[in-house]
Amino acid sequence: MPLLSKRFPQIAALALASAAVLAGCAREPGTVQTDTTQQHSSRAAPVGTSATVLPTTPDSAVDTDVPYVPTSPETVNRMLEMAGVTAQDTVYDLGSGDGRIVIAAAQQYGAYGVGVEIDPKRIEGARKNAQVAGVTDRVEFRQGDLFEADLSGATVVTLYLLPSVNKKLRPKLVRELEAGTPVVSHDFDMGSWEPERTVQVGDDTVYRWTIPEGGLDESSEGR
Repeated sequence: MPLLSKRFPQIAALALASAAVLAGCAREPGTVQTDTTQQHSSRAAPVGTSATVLPTTPDSAVDTDVPYVPTSPETVNRMLEMAGVTAQDTVYDLGSGDGRIVIAAAQQYGAYGVGVEIDPKRIEGARKNAQVAGVTDRVEFRQGDLFEADLSGATVVTLYLLPSVNKKLRPKLVRELEAGTPVVSHDFDMGSWEPERTVQVGDDTVYRWTIPEGGLDESSEGR
């Protein structure tokens, strides 16, 4: 598991030891190093914004396809900038954890945020975090399987999942999102979908795609 060993060292170690519970780990925040752009978005990104630092919720015993690893505030902010979030957007974060991405979208950009999370303990924690941040009127958290969630209301989608999960999501994203919708992923790509933009934030990689007219290749590699 070289990819998981590189990105999630604690998770890889516990998996090799046949542990029952995966432990999350947070990276130290880094700085933006490179920005490789193949085409420019017409959506303007606000300047000088910063993501809110939020407390994480306690570890949960809920069995999920993706371990909980929080995204650094610097990477959260970069993801929202790359998506070109505005106050007119509805940002869906799939696997929303403690809610930091949608809370930052509401707090820093005035957007409406929807977090989809299967773990009820993290939903509870995210709602408390939204209350502390003062954005309960601008965010909501829905408990459930992200593959069963209705994404048709999203104008921006953010992800921090795993490569296999990203690939399985491809047909759903094409089917439910309107043309022009940005999809931004932390650390993991979409297989053969070529990103239009890739940015390094310290050790993190952020990818952006835009759903085009007619959709993208809907094949789901590795299903």
